[in-house]
Amino acid sequence: MCGIAGWVDWRRDLRQEAATLERMAAAMAPRGPDDAGLWLSPNAGFAHRRLIVVDPTGGVQPMQRRYGTRRFAIVYNGELYNTEDLRRDLVAKGYRFEGHSDTEVLLAAYAHWGESCLPRLNGIFAFAVWNEAEETLLLARDRLGVKPLFYTERPDAFLFSSELKGLLANPLVPAELDREGLSEAFLMAPSRTPGHGVFRGVKELRPGFSMRVTRRGARARQYWSLSAREHTEGPEETAQRVRELLRDAVERQLVSDVPISTLLSGGLDSSAVTAFAAQGMKDQGRGALRTFSVEFAQMDRHFRPSAFQKSLDAPWVERVSQLFATDHRRVVLDTPELVRYLGAALTARDLPGMADVDTSLLLFCRNVREDATVALSGESADEVFGGYPWFFREDALAAHTFPWALRQKDRVALLNPEFADWLRPEEYVAGRYEEALSEVPALEGEDPQEARMRQLLYLNITRFLPTLLDRKDRMSMAASLEVRVPFCDHRLVEYAYNIPWKLKTLGGHPKGILRAALRGVLPDDVLYRPKSPYPSTPNPNYLAAMRRQALEVLSDPGSPLGAYLNRPAIERLARDEQDPFALPWFSQLMGLAQWFSYVVQLDLWLRSYSIRPVADAAAPAPLQVAART
Repeated sequence: MCGIAGWVDWRRDLRQEAATLERMAAAMAPRGPDDAGLWLSPNAGFAHRRLIVVDPTGGVQPMQRRYGTRRFAIVYNGELYNTEDLRRDLVAKGYRFEGHSDTEVLLAAYAHWGESCLPRLNGIFAFAVWNEAEETLLLARDRLGVKPLFYTERPDAFLFSSELKGLLANPLVPAELDREGLSEAFLMAPSRTPGHGVFRGVKELRPGFSMRVTRRGARARQYWSLSAREHTEGPEETAQRVRELLRDAVERQLVSDVPISTLLSGGLDSSAVTAFAAQGMKDQGRGALRTFSVEFAQMDRHFRPSAFQKSLDAPWVERVSQLFATDHRRVVLDTPELVRYLGAALTARDLPGMADVDTSLLLFCRNVREDATVALSGESADEVFGGYPWFFREDALAAHTFPWALRQKDRVALLNPEFADWLRPEEYVAGRYEEALSEVPALEGEDPQEARMRQLLYLNITRFLPTLLDRKDRMSMAASLEVRVPFCDHRLVEYAYNIPWKLKTLGGHPKGILRAALRGVLPDDVLYRPKSPYPSTPNPNYLAAMRRQALEVLSDPGSPLGAYLNRPAIERLARDEQDPFALPWFSQLMGLAQWFSYVVQLDLWLRSYSIRPVADAAAPAPLQVAART
C-alpha cells in the first residue's frame, strides 16, 4: 500500500514545485515508510510514498513507461488480485514487462484498454495516470472505496491525494469549513457523505468512479454500481456459490512478498477468512498462518452483555486459532493508552472519528506491524449479508433516516440552539437520506419487504461501510500496515446483494446463507455464534477520563467549540448517573463515553488543523465570532 499525491496546473511550471509535492507526500509518510518518489513535468507532478509488498525493485513509483509513441506516468495505491490474469492477456497482445509488480501491469492495461480497463480489475485501488501526449489525467478508485482518494479544483489547477492531510500540505488548499462542512462534522460524523471531503472545496472521488482532467476541466464517470437482478438459485446452490466466491477472494489476497496474517475476533466473518487463509497458506507450503486479536485489560471484569455485544471474544479467538493451528498473538490494551492516543487517531483520520474504537485499532495495527506487513480482515460481511442489529429492529426498519443514527434529535439537543437552527439539521440529514434512497436500484414487482431490505442493504454498503473502510484504512496505514478485505470482493458483493432477504436469513439466523456456506469450514459453535462487533472498552475509567476532558474543553474560553455546543446541556449530561446513550447514537458502540471523546477530538481538530470557519451572511453570531478568532 502507498500514499499518492499529484498536481496538475496549466499556468505554472510544476518542475519548480518539487518541494511542495514532496511536502504533500511527506504528510502521509506512514502510508509508505519504505521509499519515496517524485516525477515532474511542466504541467503535472506526482509524489509517492511506498510500502513495499510486491516486487521491491520493479515496483518503484512514480512509474513511467513508453508504449510506442505514447508516454505515461502513474502513481498507484492498492493491490490487484488478478495481476497474473491481466499480465497473460497483455503479453499475448505483445506487451513486455520489466518486473512483476501490479503497478506495471495496471499501467499497461490502461495504455491498451483505456478507461475500459477498470471493469477488468479485481482489487483495491486508487490511482492517477498522466498521458503526456494528450495532456490528460485519469483518476480511478475501486468499486467499494477500500482505498481513499481526495481532490480539489482550483483556477487552472487540480490537486489530489490519498488523505486530506496531503491536500492541506499544499498552500492552495486552506483548512476551511463552510455550512456543508460543519453539517458533516456535527450532524453526519463520524460517517461522511460519499463524495464530500468536509473541508471547503475538497471532494472525494466516489467508489466505482473515474475522473478525466483536461484543460477544459474535470469530468467524473461511474464505471460500476450495484444492480438489481432476479435471484434464481435455491439455498444449496446459493450457499455453494457464496463459499466459492469467498474462498477465491481470500486465496487471491494471499499474494505477497512480505509476511501476511489475519485479524481474528473469533466471530463468523474473521473466522471464515482465517479458515480459508490458513488452508491457502498450507496449500502453498508457506507454513502456519499468523493471527492477531485485540482485547482490553480487565475486560472480563467490566464487560456486560448487551443487545449489541453478546459475549467476550477471547475464548472464541483461542478456539479458532487452535482449530486452524495458527501462530497467534494477543494484543492487550489498557485504558491509559486509549486516552493518550486519542489525538494520534485523530491525526491518522484527519477528522474526528469513532473514539476508543479508532484508538484501539491504531494501537492494534501498530502491534501487528511488528510481525506482519499485510493482514486480512472480515470487514464488510455485515453490510453485504445484513448482519447488523438494525436489520432486525422495527424502529430502524420504520425510521425514515439512516438506521445506524436513530438518535439525531438527542444529538442536535447538545448543539448551541442558534447554531443548530442555522445548520437546519433535519433538512440536511433528510436530504442526504433521500439522496441515498434515490440511487437504490429497484427490481420490478419485488415484494415490499424485500424492497425495503434492498434499500437498507444499499444504504449499508454505500453509506455505512465507507465509514468503517475509512477507519480501517487510516488506522492501519498510520501504522504502515496493509489490510485487505476479502468480503469487499466485487463479485461476492454483486452476487450477495441480489440474494433475497428470506434466503439471506436462512434458518431464521442473521447472515443465515453465509453460515450455510461455511458449513464444514467452521464448527457449529463458531458458525452460530451471535454477532459481536469490534470491541469498545467497557472500563468506567475511560468514561471518567473522557467526561473530565470534555468538561475541561467546554470550560476553556479559548475553545472554538464554544460557538457550536450547548454547554449547559452537556454539563447536565455529565452529571447524569444514567447513560442516556446506552442506546448508541451512532453505530453499535457510540455511547456516552464515545460522545465525550468526540467532543475532545472536535476541539483538538479545530485547533491543531487551524481550521477557519468561513463567515456567511446568514451565519449566527457565534459562528461569525469563531471565524474571526
